[in-house]
Amino acid sequence: MFTTTEQLEEALSRPTARDCEALAELEGDLLILGAGGKMGPSLAVRAKRAIDEAGLRKRVTAVARFSGAGLRERLSEAGIETIRADLLERDGLRALPEAPNVILMAGRKFGSQGGEHWTWATNVLLPALAAERYRHSRFVVFSSGNVYPLREIAEGGADEQTATEPVGEYAQSVRGRERVFEHYAERWGVPSVLLRLNYAVEMRYGVLADIGRKVYRRQPIDVTMGSVNVIWQGDANSVALRSFPLCSCPPERLNLTGPETLSVRALAEHFGRLFGVEPILEGAEADSALLSDAGKCGRLFGSPAAPAAEVVEWVAEWIRSGGESLEKPTHFEVRDGRF
Repeated sequence: MFTTTEQLEEALSRPTARDCEALAELEGDLLILGAGGKMGPSLAVRAKRAIDEAGLRKRVTAVARFSGAGLRERLSEAGIETIRADLLERDGLRALPEAPNVILMAGRKFGSQGGEHWTWATNVLLPALAAERYRHSRFVVFSSGNVYPLREIAEGGADEQTATEPVGEYAQSVRGRERVFEHYAERWGVPSVLLRLNYAVEMRYGVLADIGRKVYRRQPIDVTMGSVNVIWQGDANSVALRSFPLCSCPPERLNLTGPETLSVRALAEHFGRLFGVEPILEGAEADSALLSDAGKCGRLFGSPAAPAAEVVEWVAEWIRSGGESLEKPTHFEVRDGRF
Protein backbone atom coordinates (compact mmCIF):
# COMPACT_ATOMS: atom_id res chain seq x y z
CA MET A 1 0.00 0.00 0.00
CA PHE A 2 1.05 3.58 -0.61
CA THR A 3 0.38 6.29 1.94
CA THR A 4 2.16 9.32 0.44
CA THR A 5 2.58 10.89 -2.97
CA GLU A 6 6.34 10.45 -2.60
CA GLN A 7 5.92 6.69 -2.16
CA LEU A 8 3.63 6.54 -5.17
CA GLU A 9 6.02 8.52 -7.38
CA GLU A 10 8.90 6.29 -6.28
CA ALA A 11 6.95 3.15 -7.22
CA LEU A 12 5.86 4.51 -10.62
CA SER A 13 9.44 5.43 -11.49
CA ARG A 14 11.14 2.32 -10.05
CA PRO A 15 12.86 0.46 -12.91
CA THR A 16 12.77 -3.28 -13.28
CA ALA A 17 15.76 -5.42 -14.21
CA ARG A 18 14.33 -5.62 -17.73
CA ASP A 19 14.14 -1.83 -17.91
CA CYS A 20 17.83 -1.61 -16.99
CA GLU A 21 18.69 -4.22 -19.61
CA ALA A 22 16.68 -2.37 -22.27
CA LEU A 23 18.40 0.95 -21.54
CA ALA A 24 21.80 -0.76 -21.55
CA GLU A 25 21.09 -2.14 -25.03
CA LEU A 26 19.73 1.19 -26.30
CA GLU A 27 22.35 3.05 -28.33
CA GLY A 28 22.55 6.74 -27.52
CA ASP A 29 20.62 9.27 -25.49
CA LEU A 30 16.87 9.49 -24.86
CA LEU A 31 14.65 12.49 -25.61
CA ILE A 32 11.09 12.69 -24.27
CA LEU A 33 8.84 15.18 -26.05
CA GLY A 34 5.80 16.26 -24.05
CA ALA A 35 7.13 15.04 -20.71
CA GLY A 36 4.95 17.27 -18.56
CA GLY A 37 1.72 15.24 -18.57
CA LYS A 38 0.38 12.56 -16.25
CA MET A 39 2.82 9.83 -17.34
CA GLY A 40 5.82 11.76 -18.61
CA PRO A 41 7.50 12.69 -15.33
CA SER A 42 7.51 9.17 -13.88
CA LEU A 43 8.61 7.70 -17.23
CA ALA A 44 11.52 10.14 -17.44
CA VAL A 45 12.64 9.41 -13.88
CA ARG A 46 12.27 5.66 -14.47
CA ALA A 47 14.54 5.92 -17.51
CA LYS A 48 17.17 7.92 -15.60
CA ARG A 49 17.09 5.50 -12.66
CA ALA A 50 17.48 2.55 -15.03
CA ILE A 51 20.46 4.21 -16.69
CA ASP A 52 22.08 4.95 -13.34
CA GLU A 53 21.46 1.45 -11.98
CA ALA A 54 22.97 -0.05 -15.11
CA GLY A 55 26.05 2.15 -14.68
CA LEU A 56 25.57 3.88 -18.02
CA ARG A 57 26.50 7.33 -19.27
CA LYS A 58 23.44 8.40 -21.24
CA ARG A 59 21.39 11.55 -21.11
CA VAL A 60 17.67 11.74 -20.55
CA THR A 61 16.21 15.03 -21.77
CA ALA A 62 12.61 15.99 -20.97
CA VAL A 63 10.95 18.64 -23.12
CA ALA A 64 7.65 20.31 -22.20
CA ARG A 65 6.08 23.69 -21.62
CA PHE A 66 6.47 23.08 -17.87
CA SER A 67 3.57 25.35 -17.01
CA GLY A 68 2.97 23.65 -13.65
CA ALA A 69 4.87 24.70 -10.56
CA GLY A 70 7.81 22.63 -9.41
CA LEU A 71 7.90 19.86 -12.03
CA ARG A 72 10.93 21.12 -13.91
CA GLU A 73 12.85 21.46 -10.67
CA ARG A 74 11.90 17.93 -9.52
CA LEU A 75 13.06 16.41 -12.80
CA SER A 76 16.30 18.35 -12.66
CA GLU A 77 16.93 17.09 -9.14
CA ALA A 78 16.53 13.54 -10.50
CA GLY A 79 19.37 14.18 -12.95
CA ILE A 80 17.18 14.75 -16.00
CA GLU A 81 17.99 17.57 -18.39
CA THR A 82 14.93 19.74 -18.90
CA ILE A 83 14.08 22.12 -21.72
CA ARG A 84 11.07 24.41 -21.84
CA ALA A 85 9.75 24.57 -25.40
CA ASP A 86 6.60 24.90 -27.46
CA LEU A 87 6.73 21.86 -29.73
CA LEU A 88 4.44 23.53 -32.26
CA GLU A 89 7.20 26.06 -32.99
CA ARG A 90 9.76 24.99 -35.60
CA ASP A 91 12.41 27.26 -34.11
CA GLY A 92 11.93 25.64 -30.72
CA LEU A 93 12.25 22.17 -32.21
CA ARG A 94 15.38 23.10 -34.16
CA ALA A 95 17.03 24.28 -30.94
CA LEU A 96 16.57 20.91 -29.20
CA PRO A 97 19.55 18.55 -28.92
CA GLU A 98 20.05 15.62 -31.24
CA ALA A 99 18.93 12.23 -29.92
CA PRO A 100 18.70 8.86 -31.66
CA ASN A 101 15.83 7.72 -29.43
CA VAL A 102 12.66 9.79 -29.05
CA ILE A 103 9.51 9.13 -27.03
CA LEU A 104 6.62 11.31 -28.23
CA MET A 105 4.04 11.82 -25.49
CA ALA A 106 2.57 15.20 -26.42
CA GLY A 107 -1.16 14.99 -27.09
CA ARG A 108 -4.51 16.59 -26.39
CA LYS A 109 -7.80 14.89 -25.54
CA PHE A 110 -9.93 16.75 -23.05
CA GLY A 111 -11.27 20.08 -24.21
CA SER A 112 -11.41 18.81 -27.78
CA GLN A 113 -15.11 19.60 -27.99
CA GLY A 114 -15.15 23.27 -28.89
CA GLY A 115 -11.37 23.42 -29.34
CA GLU A 116 -10.99 21.00 -32.20
CA HIS A 117 -8.34 23.02 -34.00
CA TRP A 118 -6.00 22.79 -30.99
CA THR A 119 -6.59 19.06 -30.81
CA TRP A 120 -5.67 18.56 -34.47
CA ALA A 121 -2.64 20.84 -34.20
CA THR A 122 -1.35 18.99 -31.12
CA ASN A 123 -2.15 15.48 -32.29
CA VAL A 124 -1.26 15.77 -35.99
CA LEU A 125 0.77 18.88 -36.80
CA LEU A 126 3.08 18.56 -33.79
CA PRO A 127 3.97 14.91 -34.57
CA ALA A 128 4.67 15.89 -38.17
CA LEU A 129 7.04 18.64 -37.05
CA ALA A 130 8.73 16.27 -34.60
CA ALA A 131 9.13 13.51 -37.19
CA GLU A 132 10.62 15.98 -39.66
CA ARG A 133 13.03 17.39 -37.06
CA TYR A 134 14.13 13.93 -35.87
CA ARG A 135 13.94 12.09 -39.19
CA HIS A 136 17.16 10.22 -38.34
CA SER A 137 15.86 8.96 -34.97
CA ARG A 138 13.66 6.13 -33.73
CA PHE A 139 10.27 6.99 -32.24
CA VAL A 140 8.16 5.39 -29.54
CA VAL A 141 4.85 7.18 -30.09
CA PHE A 142 1.98 7.24 -27.61
CA SER A 143 -1.27 6.65 -29.49
CA SER A 144 -4.65 5.54 -28.09
CA GLY A 145 -7.03 2.62 -28.17
CA ASN A 146 -9.66 5.19 -29.13
CA VAL A 147 -8.68 4.63 -32.77
CA TYR A 148 -10.64 1.36 -32.63
CA PRO A 149 -14.41 1.05 -33.01
CA LEU A 150 -16.54 -0.07 -30.11
CA ARG A 151 -16.42 -3.88 -29.96
CA GLU A 152 -19.06 -6.42 -29.08
CA ILE A 153 -18.02 -7.48 -25.59
CA ALA A 154 -18.66 -11.13 -26.39
CA GLU A 155 -16.10 -10.90 -29.24
CA GLY A 156 -13.31 -9.58 -27.05
CA GLY A 157 -11.08 -6.56 -27.61
CA ALA A 158 -9.66 -5.24 -30.86
CA ASP A 159 -6.23 -6.55 -31.77
CA GLU A 160 -3.60 -4.72 -33.78
CA GLN A 161 -5.03 -6.05 -37.04
CA THR A 162 -8.50 -4.63 -36.38
CA ALA A 163 -9.39 -1.83 -38.79
CA THR A 164 -9.40 1.59 -37.14
CA GLU A 165 -12.77 3.35 -37.07
CA PRO A 166 -12.28 6.32 -34.75
CA VAL A 167 -15.37 7.98 -33.34
CA GLY A 168 -15.20 11.74 -32.74
CA GLU A 169 -12.60 14.37 -33.55
CA TYR A 170 -10.17 13.39 -30.79
CA ALA A 171 -9.99 9.78 -31.98
CA GLN A 172 -9.81 10.89 -35.61
CA SER A 173 -6.86 13.15 -34.78
CA VAL A 174 -5.09 10.27 -33.04
CA ARG A 175 -5.43 8.21 -36.20
CA GLY A 176 -4.02 11.28 -37.96
CA ARG A 177 -0.97 11.06 -35.69
CA GLU A 178 -0.50 7.44 -36.73
CA ARG A 179 -0.87 8.35 -40.40
CA VAL A 180 1.86 10.97 -39.99
CA PHE A 181 4.33 8.32 -38.86
CA GLU A 182 3.25 6.01 -41.67
CA HIS A 183 4.01 8.87 -44.06
CA TYR A 184 7.43 9.65 -42.62
CA ALA A 185 8.32 5.96 -42.51
CA GLU A 186 7.68 5.77 -46.24
CA ARG A 187 9.19 9.14 -47.13
CA TRP A 188 12.33 9.17 -44.98
CA GLY A 189 12.52 5.75 -43.39
CA VAL A 190 11.67 7.00 -39.88
CA PRO A 191 11.20 3.84 -37.76
CA SER A 192 8.53 3.94 -35.06
CA VAL A 193 6.21 1.95 -32.84
CA LEU A 194 2.70 3.19 -32.05
CA LEU A 195 1.55 2.41 -28.50
CA ARG A 196 -2.25 2.29 -28.46
CA LEU A 197 -2.83 2.96 -24.76
CA ASN A 198 -6.05 2.48 -22.82
CA TYR A 199 -6.10 3.14 -19.96
CA ALA A 200 -3.11 3.86 -17.67
CA VAL A 201 -4.13 3.99 -14.00
CA GLU A 202 -2.67 4.99 -10.68
CA MET A 203 -4.15 6.25 -7.43
CA ARG A 204 -4.56 9.91 -8.34
CA TYR A 205 -5.96 9.44 -11.82
CA GLY A 206 -7.53 6.88 -14.12
CA VAL A 207 -10.61 4.74 -14.57
CA LEU A 208 -10.21 2.94 -11.25
CA ALA A 209 -9.77 6.21 -9.38
CA ASP A 210 -12.83 7.62 -11.18
CA ILE A 211 -15.03 4.70 -10.17
CA GLY A 212 -13.63 4.44 -6.67
CA ARG A 213 -14.12 8.13 -5.87
CA LYS A 214 -17.66 8.14 -7.20
CA VAL A 215 -18.53 5.18 -4.99
CA TYR A 216 -16.84 6.80 -1.99
CA ARG A 217 -18.60 10.14 -2.60
CA ARG A 218 -21.99 8.47 -3.23
CA GLN A 219 -22.09 9.78 -6.80
CA PRO A 220 -23.85 7.92 -9.62
CA ILE A 221 -21.83 5.78 -12.02
CA ASP A 222 -22.97 5.27 -15.60
CA VAL A 223 -22.50 1.61 -16.53
CA THR A 224 -23.53 1.93 -20.19
CA MET A 225 -19.87 1.53 -21.17
CA GLY A 226 -19.95 -1.68 -19.24
CA SER A 227 -16.38 -2.96 -19.63
CA VAL A 228 -12.89 -1.45 -19.67
CA ASN A 229 -9.22 -2.37 -19.92
CA VAL A 230 -6.60 -0.79 -17.66
CA ILE A 231 -2.87 -1.06 -16.99
CA TRP A 232 -0.87 0.13 -14.00
CA GLN A 233 1.03 3.23 -15.07
CA GLY A 234 4.34 1.79 -13.90
CA ASP A 235 3.84 -1.21 -16.19
CA ALA A 236 2.95 1.10 -19.09
CA ASN A 237 6.13 3.10 -18.44
CA SER A 238 8.16 -0.09 -18.51
CA VAL A 239 6.71 -1.23 -21.84
CA ALA A 240 7.38 2.18 -23.38
CA LEU A 241 11.05 2.09 -22.41
CA ARG A 242 11.44 -1.45 -23.71
CA SER A 243 9.68 -0.82 -27.04
CA PHE A 244 12.50 0.70 -29.08
CA PRO A 245 13.53 -2.66 -30.62
CA LEU A 246 10.04 -2.81 -32.16
CA CYS A 247 10.55 0.39 -34.18
CA SER A 248 10.12 -0.36 -37.86
CA CYS A 249 8.97 0.93 -41.25
CA PRO A 250 6.03 0.84 -41.64
CA PRO A 251 5.34 1.54 -37.96
CA GLU A 252 4.73 -1.35 -35.58
CA ARG A 253 1.47 -1.19 -33.63
CA LEU A 254 1.06 -2.38 -30.07
CA ASN A 255 -1.99 -2.35 -27.80
CA LEU A 256 -0.73 -1.13 -24.44
CA THR A 257 -3.17 -2.27 -21.77
CA GLY A 258 -3.80 -5.03 -19.27
CA PRO A 259 -5.03 -8.53 -20.12
CA GLU A 260 -8.27 -8.36 -18.14
CA THR A 261 -11.67 -7.22 -19.40
CA LEU A 262 -13.10 -5.51 -16.33
CA SER A 263 -16.79 -5.00 -15.63
CA VAL A 264 -17.58 -1.44 -14.53
CA ARG A 265 -20.47 -2.74 -12.43
CA ALA A 266 -18.23 -5.33 -10.74
CA LEU A 267 -15.55 -2.71 -10.07
CA ALA A 268 -18.10 -0.38 -8.47
CA GLU A 269 -19.44 -3.22 -6.33
CA HIS A 270 -15.92 -4.18 -5.29
CA PHE A 271 -15.20 -0.61 -4.20
CA GLY A 272 -18.54 -0.57 -2.44
CA ARG A 273 -17.59 -3.61 -0.34
CA LEU A 274 -14.22 -2.08 0.50
CA PHE A 275 -15.84 1.21 1.55
CA GLY A 276 -18.96 -0.28 3.11
CA VAL A 277 -21.05 1.74 0.65
CA GLU A 278 -23.79 0.73 -1.76
CA PRO A 279 -22.73 2.09 -5.18
CA ILE A 280 -25.22 4.15 -7.17
CA LEU A 281 -25.39 2.68 -10.68
CA GLU A 282 -27.20 4.22 -13.61
CA GLY A 283 -28.10 2.87 -17.02
CA ALA A 284 -27.72 -0.60 -18.43
CA GLU A 285 -24.65 -2.16 -20.00
CA ALA A 286 -24.50 -1.84 -23.77
CA ASP A 287 -23.47 -4.87 -25.81
CA SER A 288 -20.33 -3.04 -26.99
CA ALA A 289 -17.43 -1.22 -25.36
CA LEU A 290 -14.02 0.27 -26.15
CA LEU A 291 -11.80 -2.77 -25.60
CA SER A 292 -8.33 -3.78 -26.74
CA ASP A 293 -6.72 -7.20 -26.93
CA ALA A 294 -3.40 -7.11 -25.04
CA GLY A 295 -2.25 -10.54 -26.20
CA LYS A 296 0.63 -9.26 -28.31
CA CYS A 297 1.89 -7.00 -25.52
CA GLY A 298 1.79 -9.91 -23.10
CA ARG A 299 3.73 -12.17 -25.45
CA LEU A 300 6.42 -9.55 -25.98
CA PHE A 301 6.76 -8.08 -22.50
CA GLY A 302 5.11 -10.50 -20.10
CA SER A 303 2.22 -9.97 -17.72
CA PRO A 304 1.91 -6.66 -15.88
CA ALA A 305 3.61 -6.65 -12.49
CA ALA A 306 0.51 -5.10 -10.91
CA PRO A 307 -2.75 -6.96 -11.72
CA ALA A 308 -5.92 -4.86 -11.80
CA ALA A 309 -7.37 -6.53 -8.70
CA GLU A 310 -4.36 -5.45 -6.66
CA VAL A 311 -4.50 -1.91 -7.98
CA VAL A 312 -8.18 -1.70 -6.95
CA GLU A 313 -7.11 -2.42 -3.37
CA TRP A 314 -4.40 0.24 -3.56
CA VAL A 315 -6.81 2.82 -4.99
CA ALA A 316 -9.44 2.12 -2.32
CA GLU A 317 -6.93 2.55 0.51
CA TRP A 318 -5.58 5.71 -1.12
CA ILE A 319 -9.07 7.23 -1.37
CA ARG A 320 -10.04 6.15 2.14
CA SER A 321 -6.91 7.78 3.60
CA GLY A 322 -7.53 11.09 1.81
CA GLY A 323 -4.77 10.71 -0.78
CA GLU A 324 -4.17 13.34 -3.45
CA SER A 325 -6.39 13.43 -6.54
CA LEU A 326 -5.61 15.12 -9.83
CA GLU A 327 -9.37 15.74 -10.24
CA LYS A 328 -9.16 15.02 -13.96
CA PRO A 329 -11.90 12.53 -14.88
CA THR A 330 -11.09 10.16 -17.72
CA HIS A 331 -14.65 10.20 -19.12
CA PHE A 332 -14.25 6.51 -19.87
CA GLU A 333 -18.04 6.27 -20.12
CA VAL A 334 -18.15 8.50 -23.25
CA ARG A 335 -19.38 6.52 -26.29
CA ASP A 336 -19.79 9.26 -28.89
CA GLY A 337 -16.17 10.48 -28.95
CA ARG A 338 -17.00 13.90 -27.55
CA PHE A 339 -14.35 14.87 -25.01
